[in-house]
Amino acid sequence: MALTHFDDCGAAHMVDVSDKDITDRVAVAEGWIRMQSETLDIIMDGRAKKGDVIGVARLAGIMAAKRTSDLIPLCHPLPITKVSVDLEPDTALPGLRITATVKTTGQTGVEMEALTAASTCALTVYDMAKAVDKAMEIGGIRVVLKDGGKSGRYEAQ
Repeated sequence: MALTHFDDCGAAHMVDVSDKDITDRVAVAEGWIRMQSETLDIIMDGRAKKGDVIGVARLAGIMAAKRTSDLIPLCHPLPITKVSVDLEPDTALPGLRITATVKTTGQTGVEMEALTAASTCALTVYDMAKAVDKAMEIGGIRVVLKDGGKSGRYEAQ
């Protein structure tokens, strides 16, 4: 398999998707943000000085998915039909587990949009809680599901 974002001379270019079939496409990305247990308690109890961390982070993830082509140089602007971002507390981490789901009907997939949503969501949690926990750690950002298009379905193991 060749890298698709390079032409025959090795120069970066946007992939031509004009000959691809229009299909329903979905991508799910996940990630986490680890923090002190006390920080998780503050977030879950709604005691963060900047406000509703979960709600603002969810909104940031949704907004980021819609702006992915402005952030990632060779991404196509896409007509996104759905974005959902879920944050679940995990006391074993301790922290929040993030799942971002993006859907479209088009000629290219939405993996980058899902990854951007999950990443931005985690960054927003960090920004809103850094006053009490500068040691938070973000990780595990990956695509766990991709479906639609010529390459078919992918599910992470």
